[in-house]
Amino acid sequence: MVNFMASNIPVALTIAGSDSGGGAGIQADLRTFAFHCVHGTSALTCVTAQNTLGVSRVDALLPEAVKAQIETVVQDIGVQATKTGMLLNQDIILAVAQEVEALGLKHLVVDPVMVSRTGVPLIDDLAMAALKHVLLPKATIVTPNVYEAEIFTGLEINNLDDMQKAAEKIHALGAKVVLLKGGAMNNDLRGVDVWFDGERSEILKTTTVKTHHTHGTGCTLSAAIAANLALRKDLFSSVNLSKEYVTNALGYALEIGHGKGPVGHFFPLLSSCSSEGHLKGHL
Repeated sequence: MVNFMASNIPVALTIAGSDSGGGAGIQADLRTFAFHCVHGTSALTCVTAQNTLGVSRVDALLPEAVKAQIETVVQDIGVQATKTGMLLNQDIILAVAQEVEALGLKHLVVDPVMVSRTGVPLIDDLAMAALKHVLLPKATIVTPNVYEAEIFTGLEINNLDDMQKAAEKIHALGAKVVLLKGGAMNNDLRGVDVWFDGERSEILKTTTVKTHHTHGTGCTLSAAIAANLALRKDLFSSVNLSKEYVTNALGYALEIGHGKGPVGHFFPLLSSCSSEGHLKGHL
């Protein structure tokens, strides 16, 4: 365990991939931290070539490089909360888990980036197993989407009862709290999330925003939870505040590119830009 002087300024660390299009990954996380007045630090796991239409290339960093970034930040600056995003492969996941243990990192938010909101696999079976059995048990909270929850549990999720059962099974794997996200569910369940902490199950819902510009919502939610934890909010409040933030950001999603644009992380500033016709809100 490393001893360090805690900063008077809240600090959060994101361990994730770079999105060259700026809508998700490290870029979304750092903007989310900044919105919450939390200093953002980062450890890149991979570099992607992507835009609003998709990903054309992914290059992984060496696990040793990922570990060095984490250690360098923690030993000097210290962090009050950490989130993980795209970890890409088994070796990187194992390296990150080792650092979490060795450095005694608290308030770990694990966004298990395994499957996209459309059901497309993003990592291989070995990486999925490492996430499930090695990193997830170290999580303060894990935030799977429906497809990821199906992989974790082997259940088919079609309704709210299925979501609640899956959240309970994921909790049994070791995470302190599970937030199962319903963004991929149909009809009235779209956007309904299930919280389970081992004792209570809560159904969380916010206003549904009708927009197809949703790139980066999962990254943004997990980063916001980490930011609120760094601000010493309790976990349940952090989740609800983060859902509210994402809902507002979706309301000001950016209509850029030719595909799915990103959420408007800096939405309080957008009113000053809207008069120029560059940005449009959906709320």
